[in-house]
Amino acid sequence: MANVFETFASASVGTALTKVGSHTCAASTTETVIGLTVANRTTSAVKVDITYNNGSTDFFIVKDAPVASGGALTPIGGDQKIVLTTGDSIKVKSNTASSVDATMSMLQIT
Repeated sequence: MANVFETFASASVGTALTKVGSHTCAASTTETVIGLTVANRTTSAVKVDITYNNGSTDFFIVKDAPVASGGALTPIGGDQKIVLTTGDSIKVKSNTASSVDATMSMLQIT
């Protein structure tokens, strides 16, 4: 089994749920999301939704969470971790077009 640290990112995420870094957990892989930060790129506050997707259904991690202009939200990190298995992903969206950047760090075990 190999352990590899990876980072995935998506820039200018808007009003559609978007997989962070277009990443889906591969077959025969287990991943632990150790950090997720969503940063507001705009001059106004935005609201973000972040979901865990099990391959078919989105489950909210946060819903309509406010992020101040120039600010960031870190819903995963510190004591909070999420484990992904085959087909799982993390998705982000904002209430404003092209308004947030999302960066996710994880430990992949293959």
